[in-house]
Amino acid sequence: MKKEKKVSVVGDLVELVEKYPNFYLVDIEALTADKTSSLRRLCFEKDVKLMMVKNTLLRIALSQKDEETFAPLFPYLKGNTAVMFAETANAPARLIKDFAKENKPADADKAAKPELKAAYVQESLYLGADKLEELVNVKSKEELIGDVISLLEGSIQGVLSALDSAGGTIHGLLQTLEERG
Repeated sequence: MKKEKKVSVVGDLVELVEKYPNFYLVDIEALTADKTSSLRRLCFEKDVKLMMVKNTLLRIALSQKDEETFAPLFPYLKGNTAVMFAETANAPARLIKDFAKENKPADADKAAKPELKAAYVQESLYLGADKLEELVNVKSKEELIGDVISLLEGSIQGVLSALDSAGGTIHGLLQTLEERG
């Protein structure tokens, strides 16, 4: 690859890291062409951008963006690496889990693909394939907003109920005082 092309690719990667708040490093080596095509189609449907990268160029792009933050990812940039960029924090994790479950290898000793290497999600690093379940359970921004709204609605209902019952108590107290007076 010529130097100009490498500079262009690094620039594109920096833009993607800036654009998407979440990205996953995955290993899709050993997937057949059909399964890779199915994975790409599924990524497209779930609004996840999947791209193969050269480890060295991704390392340079991450260093340019924020070397201190991304340095712990560098040891995971070995072998075959694809990057999944997403707006929704847990979308790639769910996609990886579901796709790997449906496409288990015949050899039980081999890991299911795609396999998580590491991830940068909601400004936190998740290192290693064992973090997949944690990432699946990360709530998206929309889910968190829904939880907050539910909590607020419950609190408002409680306040209104307390005010309603307090009003009845005050009315009863005033009525008793009037009868005595």
